[in-house]
Amino acid sequence: MSLKGKTVFITGATRGIGREIALRCARDGANVVVSGKTADPNPRLPGTIDSVAQEVEAGGGNALSVQLDVRDDAAVRQAVDRAADTFGGIDILVNNASAIMLAGTVATPVKRLDLMFAVNVRGTFVASQACVPHLEKARNPHILNLAPPLNMQPRWFKDHVAYTMAKYGMSMCTLGMASEFKAKRIAVNSLWPRTTIATAAIEVNFPEAILKASRKPAIVADAAYAIVCRDSREATGNFYIDEAVLREEGVTNFDHYAVTPGAKLYTDLFLD
Repeated sequence: MSLKGKTVFITGATRGIGREIALRCARDGANVVVSGKTADPNPRLPGTIDSVAQEVEAGGGNALSVQLDVRDDAAVRQAVDRAADTFGGIDILVNNASAIMLAGTVATPVKRLDLMFAVNVRGTFVASQACVPHLEKARNPHILNLAPPLNMQPRWFKDHVAYTMAKYGMSMCTLGMASEFKAKRIAVNSLWPRTTIATAAIEVNFPEAILKASRKPAIVADAAYAIVCRDSREATGNFYIDEAVLREEGVTNFDHYAVTPGAKLYTDLFLD
């Protein structure tokens, strides 16, 4: 299956995994809605909605750049409707936008707690809610959340309970909406990397050694592409792991995804 002519709405698409998914979809000739907060260049965090939109078009896709804070539900609805009007509908929503702070209970400011819940949980819910009326009209509609499997072992809570709750909130959107929208044949799945991924979040929140023991965002993008090309009537309610998805697609060599080829990889959070 190809995404040519399909419309893909991506939150948090200015860098990292969101950008890579946008570029992977562009290679098929997809219409890519590049949404994110960053409209002006920042020397510390490269990438803006317009720079990624330019990359999408250079890579063979059509792009619409939309400055968007997913915490603003009215703005989300307006952005989704604008995208649907521009491209004639929406086929795929990728809920990639996320906020992170790996800290214990006492060390987590309430303001940061609110941010993680507003972006991760509420943003995922609101974007999905806004897209569903358009996805209902699509031939092979998908919602893909960048969220982990629900691993309820206490060790995944004790050091960063606020972040874990916020990410698991996204996962619970997958669990509930997959069942809710199955009759409408809208697939809802989660995707999570087996290893840490070399993004700004890893660079800021983890030691440099872990960054070097990570994989590139392209592995998640390739897995995301494979998922949203699957039949939405059958591939729903899953908590996919990127490497497992690609193995199902016949990939056996993952060396080119490594930041440091040959180095021992660092397993991501929430995976045993």
